[in-house]
Amino acid sequence: METMNRRELLQQAAALAAGTVLAPRALRAQPSSEAAAKFFPGFKPFTVQTSGATINGVIGGSGPPVLLLHGAPQTHVSWRIVAPKLVANYTVVATDLRGYGDSSKPPDGENHANYSKRAMALDQVEVMHHFGFDRFPVIGHDRGGRVGHRMALDHADKVTKLAVLDIIPTSYIYSHVTIEFVQAYFHWFNYLRPAPGPEKELEASAAAQKARATTDVQIEYLRTSSTPESIHAMCEDYRAGASIDLKHDAVDVSRGVSCPLLVLWGERSPMGRLYDVLAIWRDYGKNVSGKGLPGGHNLQEDVPDQVYAEVAALLKA
Repeated sequence: METMNRRELLQQAAALAAGTVLAPRALRAQPSSEAAAKFFPGFKPFTVQTSGATINGVIGGSGPPVLLLHGAPQTHVSWRIVAPKLVANYTVVATDLRGYGDSSKPPDGENHANYSKRAMALDQVEVMHHFGFDRFPVIGHDRGGRVGHRMALDHADKVTKLAVLDIIPTSYIYSHVTIEFVQAYFHWFNYLRPAPGPEKELEASAAAQKARATTDVQIEYLRTSSTPESIHAMCEDYRAGASIDLKHDAVDVSRGVSCPLLVLWGERSPMGRLYDVLAIWRDYGKNVSGKGLPGGHNLQEDVPDQVYAEVAALLKA
């Protein structure tokens, strides 16, 4: 299926917001990802063809749904510890965002539109609809949190609760740039340079990382994140964040997230050191709570028990 252009994407988003979603038969599911058996025993791997990409993931458990979204440059495998804890009470869907993992890597699109958080969010809405879920909570780490933030704005009727891990809003970051932020998050600027400069540097770095990788998780992440296609897609994700995403945010981000919003951050991460994370998010949501956790940036891997406890409390509330 051809990737939608920006106008078609916005039309589809409007249709979803109005409740006229794609019929399930328009989305094809088929087995995918050999990593599922190793990292998600008991889960079923899937690939779903959305209107703009092919999305890879796993689904497991029973009961009300919950969608788990990963950060960069990881994949749904980052949820391998928390997801099995949730399946006792929920149907857990963990996906690879477009451009990451075993999901497809669409062409860039005009002004990086095919890697906008709006496009990524629409993928996930369509995946959940495919499985029969038109209202669901979203838990997103890093880039996945940014996709969740956009999803809660574009599809407020579908996102019942949102948790974001170790981020503050993109629009805030780019409008409050400090030297401390540049020093801590240099890649936010490095990846914005035109292709193929950043891509070539990242390919060389990935090759070195593959030579040093020793654990199953490191090897699995690098299996996909080290390919030229994945590296370019990740750069496009960041380029979209500094261009088309900011245009979208300028229109509607100020109205705030209407559903309950949980904000978690790493006490040992630069995010927790540089910002009053909870205070910032309270300007972007109407029902915001949160806390710092004793981990680094990758909270769901660093302190999975604490992340599970906070997420479980949100889902039960």
